[in-house]
Amino acid sequence: MEFIEDIGALEALYGQPAATSLRKVARRLTPLYRKWIMASRLCVLSTVGPEGTDGSPRGDDGPVVAELDPGTLALPDWRGNNRLDSLRNIVRDPRVSLMFFVPGSNTVVRVNGAARLTADPDLRARFDKNGKHPATVIVIEISEVYTQCARALMRARTWAGDDQSGELPSVGEILAEVSDGAEGGARYDQEWGARAAKTMW
Repeated sequence: MEFIEDIGALEALYGQPAATSLRKVARRLTPLYRKWIMASRLCVLSTVGPEGTDGSPRGDDGPVVAELDPGTLALPDWRGNNRLDSLRNIVRDPRVSLMFFVPGSNTVVRVNGAARLTADPDLRARFDKNGKHPATVIVIEISEVYTQCARALMRARTWAGDDQSGELPSVGEILAEVSDGAEGGARYDQEWGARAAKTMW
């Protein structure tokens, strides 16, 4: 198997990008990009660090990010598993990418930029959920925002309603597999819903 290691060879396989795919890039939020992003309750945060890359889903019960100004977004870091993979990366390398999804839309809006972490109490308080605040907030300076071609979600029939999750292994089964039965299993799956409900925010 031969691998492509030359940009010229790569571009020869695909040709030139359509003019519209370049013109749609903005350097800050426009009114319509703002409307789209504020409708999104789910995004994927991608980071890079000395140990490699990381992709992390981020979700909320309202807009997943807040706008601080047209060039700056704030993403609360709600409770998770405390691995802190994305946050460790941001502390050491500010480069981040976000992909915003809205159920039913095959369009994805992407943001690239530079991020910093803050535990500023006033900013954390902006995301109050019944007295609970995120431990930190990721502040993202936008370098570019643009729409992603819809073909990927169209091919995958992402919003077609054909739920196949019943055919997937559970997290408990996966934990049992990778720990040779020491962790996970049916008990983990049975207890997960109640545990998540208590520690959602």
